[in-house]
Amino acid sequence: MFGIRRPLRRALALGLPMAWGAMAITYKLGCPLAQQDGLGARIVTSAVFFAIGTGLIHHVRRTLLRELRQARRVAGAAQSVLLRPLPPRVDGLEVAAAQLSADRGATVGGDLYEVIPTEHGVRVVMGDVRGHGLPALGTVAALLGSFREAAHDEPDLGRLLRRLDRTLARHLRERHRDEHPASGRTPETPVAEEFVTVLLLEIGRDGEVRALNCGHPWPYLLSGTGVEPLARADPLPPLGPFPLPPELPAMRCGHLRAGEYLVLYTDGAEDARDARGRFFPLPTVLAKAAHDHPVSSDHILRTVLGGLLRHTAGRPTDDIALLVLGNERAHQLAQGTRGTARATTHDAQPTPRS
Repeated sequence: MFGIRRPLRRALALGLPMAWGAMAITYKLGCPLAQQDGLGARIVTSAVFFAIGTGLIHHVRRTLLRELRQARRVAGAAQSVLLRPLPPRVDGLEVAAAQLSADRGATVGGDLYEVIPTEHGVRVVMGDVRGHGLPALGTVAALLGSFREAAHDEPDLGRLLRRLDRTLARHLRERHRDEHPASGRTPETPVAEEFVTVLLLEIGRDGEVRALNCGHPWPYLLSGTGVEPLARADPLPPLGPFPLPPELPAMRCGHLRAGEYLVLYTDGAEDARDARGRFFPLPTVLAKAAHDHPVSSDHILRTVLGGLLRHTAGRPTDDIALLVLGNERAHQLAQGTRGTARATTHDAQPTPRS
């Protein structure tokens, strides 16, 4: 059925404009009224050509809109495969993530995130590729594919970051070669205008957080003492324009304790402005969400998204990605301990004598 519809649509897309054109030529050459120079004849001729032109424009517009909707569906499907939905829980961490697009009609952006449990701890990536559209989507695909493999293979965050850096450089070289086949060569270094901000986190079983940051905003830590950045050190330059330093020791950022949350985001969240040009007060909104009860990763995510939409009147000027991680491990451990204690008490009861 679909194999028949597609050629039929293509035939209509080509045949209808030709039919409109044939009608115009037939009228001009075959209709006696079109050959006259009187005012009435000219008005009728103009009306006929106006009707034909209007019909042709309407047909072309419908065809373009149909092709645009199809392209958006394909792009949306591709991005949904790349940014697959994250599970609500990963190795004792509560997870919630979402995106806001700067263009309601756009389904392809340059934001990326992933959470993977490994033998080295839960590893997290949050990134922002410069640009939009299919080129940005290709870069996202390359980096996420590399991260999903290297997160399990590399025991050190520094080596994991180098894998991502090599993947980006190779991807940009291959893309340049494909886009400029006449040059006949592949550049040794990526294009200077292409870069990606990347944040890598590793959360151990004891809650210890290690990080490597290349030009990305530091996450916010929501704890009992308030809201503060996870770290205040200057990040490394973004991946792409500059080589990584020889040594890449992961930064120790304390512990994510029970009931605490990390909020990762792309810079579109803090750069969002309202009609008066005021920036979105992300720390204030997070502090409010942290004092609501009950608090959860999903609740924090929905609070921030709702605040962003109200602040920007539903029209953010940049793509925004949000990822919230909460530590549930102590709660699970406490439940397991109580269960063990109940089992031990039950086993310790004396056996009735017969």
